[in-house]
Amino acid sequence: MLEARKSKSWLKSVSAFANERGGGLIFGMADDKTVIGLADIKTDIDIISKQIKERITPLPTVDFRAYRTDDGRDILIVEVEAGSETPYYYSADGSLIAYIRVGSDSIPAPPNRLRELVLKGRNLTFDVLTTEYRHSDLSFNIFEAEFKKVTRKVLTLKEYISFGLSRTDGTLTYAGLLFADDCPLLQSRVFCTHWDGLDKSGGIDDAVDTKEFEGDIISLLKNSHSFVRLNSKVRWKKMSDHRVNKPDYADRAVFEALANALMHRDYSVVGSEVHVDMYDDRLDIYSPGGMPDGSLIQDWNIEDVPSIRRNPIIADIFHRLDYVERQGSGIKKIRNETSYLNGYTEELAPKFLSAPTAFHVILKNMNYSLDSTSEQAGEQAGEQGEKFKKVLAYCETAKARNDIQRHLGISSRRFLAENILKPLLESGRLMMTMPEKPNSPNQKYVRAKDGGGD
Repeated sequence: MLEARKSKSWLKSVSAFANERGGGLIFGMADDKTVIGLADIKTDIDIISKQIKERITPLPTVDFRAYRTDDGRDILIVEVEAGSETPYYYSADGSLIAYIRVGSDSIPAPPNRLRELVLKGRNLTFDVLTTEYRHSDLSFNIFEAEFKKVTRKVLTLKEYISFGLSRTDGTLTYAGLLFADDCPLLQSRVFCTHWDGLDKSGGIDDAVDTKEFEGDIISLLKNSHSFVRLNSKVRWKKMSDHRVNKPDYADRAVFEALANALMHRDYSVVGSEVHVDMYDDRLDIYSPGGMPDGSLIQDWNIEDVPSIRRNPIIADIFHRLDYVERQGSGIKKIRNETSYLNGYTEELAPKFLSAPTAFHVILKNMNYSLDSTSEQAGEQAGEQGEKFKKVLAYCETAKARNDIQRHLGISSRRFLAENILKPLLESGRLMMTMPEKPNSPNQKYVRAKDGGGD
């Protein structure tokens, strides 16, 4: 039925549909899709039209479609078009609230989403806004060197202006600011952490490696990409006449995911950063800001995801630098590059998850399951024996655990402790320098004097 006295229950959905992708409200049908029908459809149309005019501002484009079933029951569909004058507010009791859709619910737009709606209504994006910084106040050595390497052209102020990085008066846009060597935009940072295990339960003190990167957006991309590379492995499998490389992740998929995170993130959210979290079984890349159109990525068929650029100037520069393709094929690229890896199955396909204020790309570690398969047991036993020899030779003088880990090139502290140090300690070939305090941060390991056997 039409709840004329409780119009907020459906008017907030009119606001949400107009603010995002459009949508329809059906009157005369129960939640279980049973047709109930409307007693006076003409009067209901008049009430709905009046309420929208009085309560929604600016006025959205609405179409009314009436249908009569075979048994004479009337159904009304109110179709709301996606608007271009966002935000569309619901007005009541002197307050204005802009709504968005989350699943099947209409909720008040959070601050960052409201800012995007305001910019959208002005046909603007955050990266095109002008800052207080001037082009002459900052250096762009990294960007200009990268641009020259790719295009063989020297950047002039004219190009900065035509690309949308600078205004004619020399002031920088936010896009231009992000390409400055010492970018002062604090929320542009990237936090990278390699966790020991499958979650963060051990806390940052038990992380295998952690880095915080700041500065220009090109360095952020390259440094975070290098972090993943350094904390990943490329294993190999023996075949009859050759060996097959088995990397943890597809390098191009990782680069594409990081580029998309930096290119499409919401830079208007102060106190937010891109986070790159590596676990034993996966790589999780988080960026602030959901889908630009308010939809959820998990509700889409990956082949049909629309190409909507939150920061079109940054996206254009990344394309000019050959980091990404202009057609918005990043998600497909990530999936395809991963599918080329040896041992790939659909269970190991990348996952894409979003919320109104967050976006995650999750890449599965192709080699995680290998640690427990019998196929690899013999090969790993041989590798373990070689590691034992390396540790004993290295620990002729006392060495800290972190030093041993770096020497072996092992990324997981837990793997080192359980599969290398523990067997050597139990066999008596390796000793602790502080056996009474096994968990001391000052603990070191040294080869036993009589433990020379292999």
